[in-house]
Amino acid sequence: MKDYQAYARQALGLMDLTSLNDDDTNDVIIELCNSTITDFGHVAAVCVYPKFVALAKKTLTQLGMHDVKVATVTNFPLGDQDIDQIIAETEQAIADGADEIDVVLPYNDFINGNLKRCEDVLVQSKQACSDHNVLKVIIESGELGDLNTIKAASEFAIDCGADFIKTSTGKVPVNATLEAADVMLNVIKQNGGRVGFKAAGGIRTADDAKAYLIQAEQILGSEWVMSSNYRFGASGLLSNLKDTLSGKVGTSNHSNY
Repeated sequence: MKDYQAYARQALGLMDLTSLNDDDTNDVIIELCNSTITDFGHVAAVCVYPKFVALAKKTLTQLGMHDVKVATVTNFPLGDQDIDQIIAETEQAIADGADEIDVVLPYNDFINGNLKRCEDVLVQSKQACSDHNVLKVIIESGELGDLNTIKAASEFAIDCGADFIKTSTGKVPVNATLEAADVMLNVIKQNGGRVGFKAAGGIRTADDAKAYLIQAEQILGSEWVMSSNYRFGASGLLSNLKDTLSGKVGTSNHSNY
């Protein structure tokens, strides 16, 4: 069994290092990109607003960080944008160098049974992506009300072409939870493990990350848990992981799961 620091190191390599704040500036994004490089390896991706995609791509290229992907968000955070705007933003982001698109499921429409709009947003977003772009669908699990609806939304997103299903925007009161992750990972298992999973919002410590990683290993197997299948969307997590790996914070003998 992996030790505590091994889980911390693994989590670092699965991070979508994120800055999605209204007051983000070019300097903030450049610093974010510089933060992808640590003494313990690099993160999987940076996740920024569409207007910063080109800058993030340029900065990572200058740093020689060709393995770090650039992700962006669309229909974010409320899931209520006009579909033409969503697709235009997606196409522009890809033209600017985005590798991954995190689109918000129109979750209020989903709750209210307006599945046609939901399908149009997801299917057309997928069509806007090339074979090289990853589409992550944010189901906003904390707003869906119950585990059955989380399950239904996960299945719906996969049926519409999602490459990943993602818990949350990080902009609502309830974001990622182990309970929601359990449901979503089991839906992925039922689909043969061919879709990835991203836990986002509220994951701040190595303990938190370890619990999610053990959960995924138990459901889908340790060999499945790699950056092509599993991500953490977080901002504050990186600092705690680095402190854990450098020995500045204590270790834990429990998994929280």
